[in-house]
Amino acid sequence: MAETWINETLYPDWGQRFLVTRELARVKSDFQDVVVFESSSHGRVLVLDGVIQITERDEFVYQEMLTHVPVLAHPCAKRVLIIGAGDGGVLRRVLEHKTVEKAVMVEIDGAVIELSKQHLPNIAGDAWNDPRAEVIVGDGIDYVAKAADGSFDVIIVDSTDPIGVGEVLFTDEFYSNCARILSDEGLIVNQCGVPFMQADELYETSLRRAKFFPHVSAYVAAVPTYVGGFMTLGMASKGQSPNTQTLEQIRARAEAANILGTTRYWTPEIHVGSFNLPPYIAEHLPKTDK
Repeated sequence: MAETWINETLYPDWGQRFLVTRELARVKSDFQDVVVFESSSHGRVLVLDGVIQITERDEFVYQEMLTHVPVLAHPCAKRVLIIGAGDGGVLRRVLEHKTVEKAVMVEIDGAVIELSKQHLPNIAGDAWNDPRAEVIVGDGIDYVAKAADGSFDVIIVDSTDPIGVGEVLFTDEFYSNCARILSDEGLIVNQCGVPFMQADELYETSLRRAKFFPHVSAYVAAVPTYVGGFMTLGMASKGQSPNTQTLEQIRARAEAANILGTTRYWTPEIHVGSFNLPPYIAEHLPKTDK
């Protein structure tokens, strides 16, 4: 029997491919093409519009860093808004913090949620049923525009790249509303691509956020299936600059949240160190932090 491979189509001239042992779902939703398959090397894999989003084998790296860093960069995050992240992995990590009282997740594509529940149940675990969780199938842009001032402490944006469905999550209007609905110490984080290949994402997103937040920074995570080296995660804060926080501060907050010793990538040391950017990445971060 002939082998079946799936080739990622993120870049036109470079990429990765996976040997498919079983295709689990292939759906054209109202927003994007969704594929879930079993691979021989990375467990089950979620693909949106030809781009690898998550694999069972290395999802912990991205999910932990996208979640634990911003939640613990806040002095006491109790209310968290998640935009996107339909696989439920970010929701799960947010709810691991016993200090979080409410997590609202807004995902525009209900098909991603349903297919993840069916074929990737280990990603979210029991998060879907946590009484602190509110899951909304809807437009994150619209939700942010209508939310009350100061209603969240942390906003986590787990979107695709700024093309197609994810494009509207990278606009001035969106970041202006995010700043408005965040509390005084509030902060926002979103993925800014792999700068070795997508340096413009980090630069342009940081410039845009600097119009509405006094502190703009970025940190890195090494996610094997996001090809091209470090993934950057951009952060903007209304309170203390996240890249000036101490190891002792982060460790104390993690202990209070009851997550010390529960992670596979994130640690207080990794947290603090991740803001120390290699020069080839730092050069694409505008000198806007005050």
